[in-house]
Amino acid sequence: MAGKLLPFVEHAIKKPIWDCQMCGQCVLHSTGMTCPMTCPKTLRNGPCGGVRENGNCEVIPEMQCVWVKANKRAATMLGLPKSWREEISHMRPPVNNALNGESSWINLANGKDRETPAGWIGVSHHSDEDHS
Repeated sequence: MAGKLLPFVEHAIKKPIWDCQMCGQCVLHSTGMTCPMTCPKTLRNGPCGGVRENGNCEVIPEMQCVWVKANKRAATMLGLPKSWREEISHMRPPVNNALNGESSWINLANGKDRETPAGWIGVSHHSDEDHS
């Protein structure tokens, strides 16, 4: 029951505030409380090379680049814990599209949000010994 109700409640809370896209792997805390999935290119690690001079998106010119907004918020939202504000520069693994539509709250509790798509060899949550 909770597995069906929680995604609905999560979306009802997060959509109007952060335009949550229900990716199942929420990283709001590390992106200045800005959902990177609202980027037309769904970039999770920073802006593309097409950010316009005025800070707007190359795909949707009337929209501020999600990453320009995220960086401003990370720097100015003093209510965020310092560790969260510093995470703006951390590398995030690619989104696992298999989790789309799932509750990130449930996935945080069961660890699914930390699983990376097959083939990802970048930043890992495993020890260095796992990669030798």
